Amino acid sequence: MRMLCVVDEYTREALAIRVARQLRSSDVIDVLADLMLTRGAPEHVRSDNGSEFAATAVREWIAGVGSKTAFIEPGSPWENGHVESFNGKPRDELLNGEIFYTLREAQVLIEARRRHFNAMRPHGSLGWKPPAPKAIVMPAWPAKRAENLAMEAAMN
Repeated sequence: MRMLCVVDEYTREALAIRVARQLRSSDVIDVLADLMLTRGAPEHVRSDNGSEFAATAVREWIAGVGSKTAFIEPGSPWENGHVESFNGKPRDELLNGEIFYTLREAQVLIEARRRHFNAMRPHGSLGWKPPAPKAIVMPAWPAKRAENLAMEAAMN
């Protein structure tokens, strides 16, 4: 099983995790395209030098949307510290304690963990807050307009 993890370096939000038996450059492009449609194109896309990232098709696609590639040096995981830290957490908190019987089971559990990571799990680097807490929208009471207030005052 392979996982393609996309993390926003600024917010620390896990934007996507693609889980598959193998990952190709077309999978990387699919994930990035989905994210860029909803969030816009970033200035840089940082990644390791894996074949699925270094493929000509991926580099050309990233350049075509107006972003630049920023590859980390081989053997230098500290250059991609946010993702390396993120990758260690699902390993410790989920993967080391689970047996996945199907790929679909892994996809569902890993996506649930990604959502928990973003909305619930506190992050020390963010003041012990999650990176993307769910917005809670409370229904607003209808505001009383000035003329309604004046009418109520006249009736009393």
